[in-house]
Amino acid sequence: MACRFSELVVDSRDPESLAAFWAAVLDYRVLGRDDDGAVEIGPEAGFGGPAPTLVFAPVAGPTPGKVRLHIDVSPTDRDQDEELARLLGLGATRADVGQRGDESWHVLADPEDNEFCLLRSRVPAV
Repeated sequence: MACRFSELVVDSRDPESLAAFWAAVLDYRVLGRDDDGAVEIGPEAGFGGPAPTLVFAPVAGPTPGKVRLHIDVSPTDRDQDEELARLLGLGATRADVGQRGDESWHVLADPEDNEFCLLRSRVPAV
């Protein structure tokens, strides 16, 4: 038996706001809130469903050092340019991580400057 990727925990200065941003990006909903201020979002199926959930855990400030992982997202019902416009409208910003300019993806940052990439390929919605 193998393990399955079930959730990703993201340190957050404002879990409610960051959860709202990512819920809009991914078409997720709030699944729960913990007493410590953490907010979990995920697809309608919830935890253990076909896609992992995201948990935004409260922290006092940014985590020092280089981010060692990031989220990649792919459009489901529109092309990459249309999805880029939607993400920027939600509050994402462009991020410079040393791209050459000929990449097939866009590097963005969420409202707390966590980097993520918008890929070109469309995938089916979950």
